Amino acid sequence: MDTVQVDPIAEGLECVYARPADTLTETRLHYCPGCGHGVVHRVLMEIVEELGIQDQTIGVAPVGCSVFAYHYMNIDMQEAAHGRASAVATAVKRLHPDRYVFSYQGDGDLAAIGTAETIHTANRGENILMVFINNAIYGMTGGQMAPTTLLGMKTSTSPGGRTIETSGYPLKISEMIALLPGVAYVTRQSVHTPNAVRHLKKALLHAFRYQKEKKGTCLVEVVSNCPSGWKMTPGEANEWLEKNMFPLYPPGDIKVPHS
Repeated sequence: MDTVQVDPIAEGLECVYARPADTLTETRLHYCPGCGHGVVHRVLMEIVEELGIQDQTIGVAPVGCSVFAYHYMNIDMQEAAHGRASAVATAVKRLHPDRYVFSYQGDGDLAAIGTAETIHTANRGENILMVFINNAIYGMTGGQMAPTTLLGMKTSTSPGGRTIETSGYPLKISEMIALLPGVAYVTRQSVHTPNAVRHLKKALLHAFRYQKEKKGTCLVEVVSNCPSGWKMTPGEANEWLEKNMFPLYPPGDIKVPHS
């Protein structure tokens, strides 16, 4: 039997949750089933559409799982070399101070090869938003250990589990960034439940508003899963995230602007 595809909007039916019509393209996502990237993309583009700032928003994506973000987000996008997204976003914002500018980076990009760019961008208080996806692993290049990998967590480069003796402690980059005076807003959220998605959307709305108010650097960390890298089903990965990731990376605001 052939499957009939029904467009609820075209048919005049009540639509509980529709794709952002203008800001999110119809291109099929390349992300693995259960990955949080697609959800974050959607939330970002919902906000851009709802705020009516599609022609005022510029995103910057570096190397990593989100390297093809420009295929999905129907806004102006700029590619950056691995780890350099916040530096490129800085240049874009300085050239176009009236635009909303955000970088979209994974933990290997923002917290490893891009650590210097991240810290100095934040220390200068550049008026941009850094969206930071933390799944504690290098998802694109084979599941290697990342700076955020948990102690004891097995990866392709730590098959016996991460140890303090050989690799040090997991890097809590958001807490580090929050100490810098140029940083206005730092929060940690997730997308593994509908309620978590709502909290993320509220956090990103705050970040866009703070950028409009020229508060300084904003960083929104998203604790996400990597079913393929973790060798789990999407359901198992979400459960593992709650049990193992949240104790070290608890959701919630880390720094908010003074009124």
